[in-house]
Amino acid sequence: MRDWLRRRAVARTAVVALTVGLGLLAGMAVVSSRSAARAADIAAATQQTSQQWNEIYLKISIEYELLEDYLDAPDENDRQPLLSSIGSAEPNLRWLLANGGEPDTRQAMALQNAYGGYTWTLRNLIDAASAGDRSGTLKFAKQAALSASGLRRQASVNVARNNLSISVVLRDAKRDIARQLIAVKVLSIADLLLVILCGLVLLAYQKRTERQAADNDYRASHDGLTGLANRRLLTDRVARAITEADRGGPGVGLLLLDLNRFKEVNDTLGHHSGDLLLMEVARRLRGATRPADLVARLGGDEFAILLADVEELADAGTVAERLLTELCGPAELGGLTVDISGSIGYSYYPSPSGSAEELLQHADVAMYHAKRNHLGVAGYEVENDGNSFEQLTLLADLRCGIDRGELELHYQPKISLPDRAVAGMEALVRWRHPIRGLLGPHAFVPEAEQSDLMLALTDAVLDLALSEQQRWRSAGRDVPVAVNVGAACLRDSGFPARVEELIRRHDADAGRLTLEITESFLIIDPSAAAGALARLRAKGVRISIDDFGVGYSSMSYLQSMPLDELKIDRKFTAGILTTDRGRAIAGAIIDLAHALDLTVVAEGIEDEQTLTAVGDMGCEQAQGYLMCRPLPPAEIPAWLDAWTVPVLS
Repeated sequence: MRDWLRRRAVARTAVVALTVGLGLLAGMAVVSSRSAARAADIAAATQQTSQQWNEIYLKISIEYELLEDYLDAPDENDRQPLLSSIGSAEPNLRWLLANGGEPDTRQAMALQNAYGGYTWTLRNLIDAASAGDRSGTLKFAKQAALSASGLRRQASVNVARNNLSISVVLRDAKRDIARQLIAVKVLSIADLLLVILCGLVLLAYQKRTERQAADNDYRASHDGLTGLANRRLLTDRVARAITEADRGGPGVGLLLLDLNRFKEVNDTLGHHSGDLLLMEVARRLRGATRPADLVARLGGDEFAILLADVEELADAGTVAERLLTELCGPAELGGLTVDISGSIGYSYYPSPSGSAEELLQHADVAMYHAKRNHLGVAGYEVENDGNSFEQLTLLADLRCGIDRGELELHYQPKISLPDRAVAGMEALVRWRHPIRGLLGPHAFVPEAEQSDLMLALTDAVLDLALSEQQRWRSAGRDVPVAVNVGAACLRDSGFPARVEELIRRHDADAGRLTLEITESFLIIDPSAAAGALARLRAKGVRISIDDFGVGYSSMSYLQSMPLDELKIDRKFTAGILTTDRGRAIAGAIIDLAHALDLTVVAEGIEDEQTLTAVGDMGCEQAQGYLMCRPLPPAEIPAWLDAWTVPVLS
């Protein structure tokens, strides 16, 4: 039974049947409500018409009663009520002529003619009575009585006819609703049975999914070869251990191990022997640590050990010495004997490491120090961290470089497809360091992103790009520009206002400026991103998501963010011609972007075949070395002139 429930065909059939059943039930509800509403509308309209005929009957009766009162005492003072009542049914007759159905319109027209004669008779009667003409008064009184009787009879017939119509409408509606209720009951029972079936299917799938999830979670958090924890699980446990330490618990020790001559084993004996060596190292490390400690493989021949209940840095050093002793020694690998050795670096929280990132970084620095100096084991010491001074110096130099105007921009064109016209220029920052020469963004942007310099750096790049765009515009070249924006800028509440000020200062068109953001920031801080981007886009600035596909954007974020453009990362465009999977992924990204009404830009185009392929797949724009490598501003006009020559077919 369980195996039957787990079959995909059963699940699909149950879901499809339930969907159809619910759809029919919803359809029946709609039909029933519309039928009831239609019947109610007809009944209401008929009731309103009947009410008009009823009022006509009453008004004619009132007129005749006033006439009789007048005839009983034909005084001048008593004739005014009668005069005022004459013609009182005219508005009702006009309403019937304008709004009634065909029978009511026909009957109202006939009654209107008779009613006109009746009112004429009443007026003549009053005139005869006022003149003292008794014979004339009697003649007109007799005519009025006959007319009033006929008019009332005709009105009462129409009232009865409309009331009968209402009864018929309500009877038919009741019959239809009864039939629909039977159908609804049948569908409800069928849907209930299908819900029970789907519940059983889902329960069976849930149990299997839970087992798969547990297995997937294990695979996601453990190394497939050695069974040790991987980097993800280690990071989680480090964060948890630091939280416990902050609550008054013991400190946290971290050891990083790198094997000696592992590459030689792989190259000489083969990868199988290398795998056997890694498995033996994992076995020895597990055997030499406590159950509370966590042993992890970070990748390659690098391992980590998270130590619990460590009181000080020296305790971590003692464990590291013991572990290295347990680790080192000969090992049998498929009939061959190799010697295992390695280098271990260790660090300690809360001092000198003040965070999880520093704990990992410091252990890594200590491990490389032990490896370079053949120490076997080494603890973290500030003087061995050569990167800290260089990084601080770099940031100080960059701060001064921004103030001194040492930043330069190179531009890489984007072309539109399929006409190959120039669609814009992406500004790429360079730093002309007074000692180290021209530096690319990779040499200083990551450090700037980790400091408060990213705001000043981005403002300076925007200023340069808009200034250059203004010069091009003055020379008759209106070229859109795109500038990369860091996460820190979108978290800064004053950034949109500074962009607006720069646009005004350079007399720029906001629609000719595109700000490119990386997709990872969308999920890191979506609320900050949405607020800043919405304000910028409201001013006309275009928003692009850069390097799409290498991060982990949520579809709901893409749908809710104010975006105009999506740039496919070069990793995906490179695989369009080489693998079916690469082409399928690129095609899926393009379809997603078009579904969200976004312009698609393919990055990393390096050959004519790829350019043609992305154009055929629906990309609106392309960028890459095939068209042009990043150029300094002085060379852009010449390139624009050369590009007008049809060098590409």
